[in-house]
Amino acid sequence: MSDAIGRLTAALADRYQIERELGAGGMATVYLAHDVRHNRHVALKVLRPELAAILGGERFLKEIQLTANLQHPHILSLFDSGEADGMVFYVMPYVEGESLRDRLVREKQLPVEDAVRITKEVAGALDYAHRHGVVHRDIKPENILLHDGSALVADFGIALAASRSDGGTRMTETGMSLGTPHYMAPEQAMGEREITPKADVYALGCVLYEMLTGEPPFTGPTAQAIIARVMTEQPRSITIQRHTIPVHVEAVVRKALEKLPADRFATAAEFAEAFDKPGSVMLPATPGALPAAAAASPRQRLVRGAVMTGGALLAAVAGALLWRSFGPRAVLPVRPLVKFGIQLPREAEAGGATGSTIAFAPDGSRLVYIGPGKLFVRGLDVLDPVPIPGSDGGTLPFFSPDGQFVGFKQNGHLARVAMAGGPVLPICDVHGETFGATWTRSDTILFASDSGLLDVPAAGGTARLVARPDSGESFAWPDVLPDGRHVLFTSVRGTALKLAILDRKTGVVTRTTQEGGYPRYVTAGYVVLTYGSGVVSAVPFDARRLAVTGSAVPMADGLQSNFNGDANLGVARSGDFAYQTSPTAGSQVMIVDRHGNVRPAGTDTANYVWPRLSPDGKYVAIERYTSATQANGDIWIIDLQQRTRTRVTFDTVSTWPEWSPDGRLIYYARNGNSDFNDFGALWRVPADGSGQPESLLTQGYWAPYTFERSGDALLYFGADSLGGNLEIRRLRLSGTPASQVVLASGFSNLGPSFSPDGRWMTYQSNESGRYEVYVRAYPGLGGKWQVSLEGGSQPHWSADGREIFYRQGDQMLSAAVRTQPSFDVTGRSVLFSGVYDFGYDVTRDGQTFVFTQQVRGTDQSLFVTLNWFDQFRAKRR
Repeated sequence: MSDAIGRLTAALADRYQIERELGAGGMATVYLAHDVRHNRHVALKVLRPELAAILGGERFLKEIQLTANLQHPHILSLFDSGEADGMVFYVMPYVEGESLRDRLVREKQLPVEDAVRITKEVAGALDYAHRHGVVHRDIKPENILLHDGSALVADFGIALAASRSDGGTRMTETGMSLGTPHYMAPEQAMGEREITPKADVYALGCVLYEMLTGEPPFTGPTAQAIIARVMTEQPRSITIQRHTIPVHVEAVVRKALEKLPADRFATAAEFAEAFDKPGSVMLPATPGALPAAAAASPRQRLVRGAVMTGGALLAAVAGALLWRSFGPRAVLPVRPLVKFGIQLPREAEAGGATGSTIAFAPDGSRLVYIGPGKLFVRGLDVLDPVPIPGSDGGTLPFFSPDGQFVGFKQNGHLARVAMAGGPVLPICDVHGETFGATWTRSDTILFASDSGLLDVPAAGGTARLVARPDSGESFAWPDVLPDGRHVLFTSVRGTALKLAILDRKTGVVTRTTQEGGYPRYVTAGYVVLTYGSGVVSAVPFDARRLAVTGSAVPMADGLQSNFNGDANLGVARSGDFAYQTSPTAGSQVMIVDRHGNVRPAGTDTANYVWPRLSPDGKYVAIERYTSATQANGDIWIIDLQQRTRTRVTFDTVSTWPEWSPDGRLIYYARNGNSDFNDFGALWRVPADGSGQPESLLTQGYWAPYTFERSGDALLYFGADSLGGNLEIRRLRLSGTPASQVVLASGFSNLGPSFSPDGRWMTYQSNESGRYEVYVRAYPGLGGKWQVSLEGGSQPHWSADGREIFYRQGDQMLSAAVRTQPSFDVTGRSVLFSGVYDFGYDVTRDGQTFVFTQQVRGTDQSLFVTLNWFDQFRAKRR
């Protein structure tokens, strides 16, 4: 038992003996207890501490006494209430049986006779309470107990007591609900001060609807989405869903669910009596349908026509939203497929390979995306985006489950901001790269970094590691499932992307065989996945069994993505999605000085990556791919002065170029086939194209990186098998090539760079749980020093030996170092920040850096697709 329950047990020892927990709800935790005085079992409910603090315990207990005098065969009475050691409790009879929710979970739908009988019994209890001035306010299957087949309404008046107590208003302000969205009457959802008995009639109508069809009349991914549907939509016909339901029963349900209280039954008793008087309630002629075209409003006719004829963007989107609200479900239950594009400004920057630049609100109402210099939000029913104040430099947007907040990465930390306006609030510092984030219903944010999966309270705090990847593996792009316990994410090994699942309760990670990256679960029962080819697919997924149940179905093509599965894609829980098209411009070689000033190198724009400067600084050896989503590429040489380019390999599988110390040869990795896997066997070729490529190593997965000072040996890194720990090795070039291990461990070590005197080697390793930059003596035994403090990668030693440059996320840092008589770091500083591609080089004077950077074409667009899953299901019927 927890300390709180231990205190409660001690405080109530003379009255109740707590035996075990029975369950927990939104307002209280329920315990089975033994009533010492009366020798009977009771249900002892303890109000949640935070709720008790908001409401005020004394006033709550005073108000709850109003329900103590309710005595009815179908009302679970109140035995006792009080406060013990600061905890507010109330006591009710313990009923051996099950709740209506338990039965619905087991049976899904009830026999019509049972559903009607239960409804009439609950209506009788409500009518009795209403005549005594008490409105329940929270009728739902969880609060209806079944004892020997008879209904008992529990927690009568608890919501009333909460609303009347000191903190009723504060409770609403903090987001705690005084009702359940699926069963809230429209006036209750709108926050009306005076809630009448007709709100209970509406809630009971929702419960009856669920007993007959298997689900409430309105569902959605968030409370806001459900309430929006409650306010605007008509429920689907239950006779269409289940033909055995009598028409007069549907008529009774429809009258109970009328939007206006005046159109519902006058009393709960009248509700119950209507079942015995077929014909007393008339069913609308076309339930849930739009009025005939002649009777439709001009705006409805205009919008409906625009959707059908492919009219203007605003009309199409508004039509989709109106169709969702008032569409003819009885006539056409499938929502129309809507597609449209949003032109992006040329200045809108993708933000680096750390996840999506787009976030789709859970209810599908709006998008947040990266625009010129900051984040922008755009509702789907408007044309113009709105900048989010304070989001300057923001990347990696993600929504809270209710869609009221958006989180994002900004200047080395995660932050959040309310969509309704307000200050940007910090959540936590993040070190190194961040590969996606997800916001749980328990107000915890889970994100991926170099270390693995971490979580942090949305209100702010220190992130803690919850799942660590295996050696040679990294985690990316988490997405929490609706149960709040399990999280989908991607396990990355080289270029192998597999779906994985984290159990937050146990910390266990399950790796599946399903290929694909950037997983996003949708309530239709699918996981949306992306691939380096630019394809977006839907994979059937059972969220209860946590298992893939079918084959992938393509949804879209042309997505902007890369070989590691990063994708500019936003997916709503409903399955609506938006994606950014692959840029036509590609990347450009950029020159950046120590202060962050940037200028293009004047070269062409292509799919470039991994620039390496020649020893004299006049040329750049670089990988050039055939397209942003294709792996096939070769090594080219760019003349920075003449601005010309020359191709030096022709096998379409060449990567990782490195110049020989004399500038005459290019060493590179050659995969040997067209399957991109980052590394390959080692080859070299004359830089001037005067000779044929020569093979140095034919086995394993390796990448050349740097040379010893003498030029007689090449240091390279990789592994004997794909997915293994990366290690650094030395290849002797004089005489017969011979290889030996320089640095191997149970972790990945890569990216070596030498001090000018050749006595020291810097490199990056994940031995601490994330990549950091280290220095050690070379060759042989010697000391080891950590250079970076908060994550680091891609170290380069300056030519004068006084600095080690390295990257930390989007920042370029310089560590001032001393190598005599021993190694020492004397200071660290940030030189500049910028969104650049993987890989860079630095000139010998240490004043200029060479990167590649994505260049946005003028035809950049976000393509939005609505109701794809509706159409897909319809085609499969």
